[in-house]
Amino acid sequence: MTTRPGQIKLGAFLYPTGHHIAAWRHPEAQADAGSNFAHYAGLAQAAEAAKFDLVFMADGVGTRGTDIDALSRTAQRYVAQFEPITLLSALAALTRNIGFVATASTSYNEPYHIARKFASLDHISGGRAGWNLVTSASDHEAHNFGRDEHYAHAERYERAEEFADVVRGLWDTFEEDSFPRDKQSGIFFDPAKQHVLNHKGKHFKVRGPLNVSRAPQGHPVLVQAGASEPGKELAARTAEVVFTAHQTIEDAKAFYADLKGRMAKYGRSRDELKVMPGIFPVIGRTEEEAQEKFQQIQDLIHPVVGLSLLNGMADGVDLSQYPVDGPVPDVPETNNSKSRQRLLLDLARRENLTIRQLYLRIAGARGHWQIVGTPTQIADQMEAWFHEEAADGFNVMPPHLPVGLTDFIELVLPELRRRGLFRNEYEGGTLRENLGLRIPRHPARTQIAAE
Repeated sequence: MTTRPGQIKLGAFLYPTGHHIAAWRHPEAQADAGSNFAHYAGLAQAAEAAKFDLVFMADGVGTRGTDIDALSRTAQRYVAQFEPITLLSALAALTRNIGFVATASTSYNEPYHIARKFASLDHISGGRAGWNLVTSASDHEAHNFGRDEHYAHAERYERAEEFADVVRGLWDTFEEDSFPRDKQSGIFFDPAKQHVLNHKGKHFKVRGPLNVSRAPQGHPVLVQAGASEPGKELAARTAEVVFTAHQTIEDAKAFYADLKGRMAKYGRSRDELKVMPGIFPVIGRTEEEAQEKFQQIQDLIHPVVGLSLLNGMADGVDLSQYPVDGPVPDVPETNNSKSRQRLLLDLARRENLTIRQLYLRIAGARGHWQIVGTPTQIADQMEAWFHEEAADGFNVMPPHLPVGLTDFIELVLPELRRRGLFRNEYEGGTLRENLGLRIPRHPARTQIAAE
């Protein structure tokens, strides 16, 4: 195995009760986690004490699914949980170093809203904010915003491209030293250092200026999670962190090389983007203990909930009409998450899985990398993914919370540190400093420096 310099970056991906679809039923899980602030506060402080780079919050602006029987049996699917920017703003006051990344959709927001909220979070946190740009994945969200169906895949990525440009333009409203706040002269801000956007595009017309001063990080860190062709192009041009899902190191290496290979045409170096796949670790001090832990939570899956996991992949095809122990049928290409559908279908075909076997396989990690083993086994594979350029770091997806995060902190992190693969102390006070990302200078300052 080849080696590379540097250390692994880690995010704590906090689904309310944990990432396994049956997490809320586990005896050690916090069942009311989605509306329990003390639960999140404890997790964020534990992740910070362990020197995680960031806390990552997924979000959806609508409950996913219409099968009320399945929905009533799960704490996931965005049934009842906090709006993430509100939550992370509160958590910022309880922490000092850890970053906070929240998901917000370009399909069901306006650029001005997003620019203002994340710039505010960056100020509140002292430079620790990140925006996970998504285009949304389902009609369920569309129905809450005056639409009968979701935007077509190509249209929503075209909209997302323009949306990202507008947000970044609004973040450049003020130069770094725009606010002298000089009481003697009476000058609060320097008018020459305010830049009005005046954007007029196909999807958005936004004048500006943004009514928040320049963020401590210049821009909040821009994160993305799409893996389709348009998603990879958007990431290569704009993203600084990419959260992705892969089952094998070979697939992860191919994605890593493909994505970073696209960056040069946008004038970007490979180091300007960190690839952080999801990892769902079930950890035992022995292999037998790890397998027992995994089987314990697998046994809590209700069949109705398990089958509902595949509804998004099936794109309207009612899988209940097929034998649950028969093969996964051919389904039409979805307009929702194309990359996730492809991943699941490829998995089913590659391993000849039945419908039941497929939903059991993804019940924990939803298509992300799932590993059941000892701390040494897990660290071995994380090390291999890092050194073989399949990942720059990982978004850790605990099976159930809070214990799943505690297990990773107490069992896996010491092994990573022993190998020199993870930090003992934070490098700085901002998310950019800890991730090793540059601070974007205002375009006016860049121009002056060039002259």
